[in-house]
Amino acid sequence: MPRAILHLDLDAFYASVEQLDDPTLRGKPVIVGGTSHRGVVCAASYEARRFGVRSAMPTATAQRLCPEGIFLQPRFDRYGELSRTVFDIYRHYTPLVEPLSLDEAFLDVTASRALHGEARDIARAVRGRVREATGLTVSAGVADCKMAAKIACDLGKPDGLVEVEGSTAEFLAPLPVSRLWGVGKVTEAALAKLGIARIGDLARYPEAMLVDRFGTSGSRMRALARGDDPRPVVPDEEAKSIGAEDTFERDLVGEEALLPQLLDQSERVARRLREAGRRGRTVTLKLKYSDFTQVTRQRTLEAPTDDAATVYRAAVADLRRADLSRPVRLTGVSVSGLGEGPAQLGLFAPGAGEGAPPPGGSRRQALNAALDAIAGRFGEGVVRPATLLEGGLKAVRGSIRWPTRPGKGPGPEGD
Repeated sequence: MPRAILHLDLDAFYASVEQLDDPTLRGKPVIVGGTSHRGVVCAASYEARRFGVRSAMPTATAQRLCPEGIFLQPRFDRYGELSRTVFDIYRHYTPLVEPLSLDEAFLDVTASRALHGEARDIARAVRGRVREATGLTVSAGVADCKMAAKIACDLGKPDGLVEVEGSTAEFLAPLPVSRLWGVGKVTEAALAKLGIARIGDLARYPEAMLVDRFGTSGSRMRALARGDDPRPVVPDEEAKSIGAEDTFERDLVGEEALLPQLLDQSERVARRLREAGRRGRTVTLKLKYSDFTQVTRQRTLEAPTDDAATVYRAAVADLRRADLSRPVRLTGVSVSGLGEGPAQLGLFAPGAGEGAPPPGGSRRQALNAALDAIAGRFGEGVVRPATLLEGGLKAVRGSIRWPTRPGKGPGPEGD
């Protein structure tokens, strides 16, 4: 039985969610991402794309191209909520769902045709259910391989459905070689020097000459151009790491300025680990300096963890191995070597070694659970470490009005 592969992609997902939740934004150029001049565009509505705004573009560039654009901070909790609803719909039709991101996935519906009809009918049904359940539009590509399905989906955007009928090679032949996976601007220019502009040109070019010029990737490109893409749809491929990073409004210099950033990132990473039911052994610190040079530092813990304090201590130890005399524009903390959670924290600290659980492990585990429950109900950032608040711990203590208790004066003594 020929394979039937769908590629499904929610149209301008983050921007579409903002327009969905705020009808006054519909029809307007909405740009989601970092709103500072150091930020990066996460998504742009189709109205903004007409001005040349694209994902991964610096916010400053987007502001020049689209001065009337409406710039919004991303709301990842809301995007995740809608993404889960959409992926639940996908899994109604097949268990073979390979997520690529919150808004994009491959589905293998080869066996599903016996129950749900032809692949095109399944794609049409999915699109209808997504619109009904969420109000969002999803574009679809249908083909016998992943690459062709992806290209078909891109050709149908926005809110389209394109099916590759007949020969995949014939469908690909008139398209520019830049449509192929792995063909960027440099490779496209090199192919142009060989007289190869279309995918059909590449499919007909002698394989030995391509291998001589590009190595094994030449053979791979030619196979893709001929529609030869046997890669399977891999359902729910597990994340290899969980992380958080930020680009700062102004460059930061020195340990004192960077520590609050690492603490905030460690808190976010730990919460995401617990939400995913995972814990990891390897903590990686990423630093990007003002001249855009980047360094990473990594260490392996004694035991897997999903605890922010443990992640933070390891990140700080890595930070102290870096050159802190140089201005830093970005930091990131991630945890890899993931396994199943929850973390098993001991009642007492086994020692001061890196990766040792914090003192009072069971209390810490209970605290984490309480913080997660609060964040789940009221959103992230409602409860934060005092050191992350403006002015630091002293300012926080100075603003607290402790209640007077019978037999005692005001204050937290004994608590």
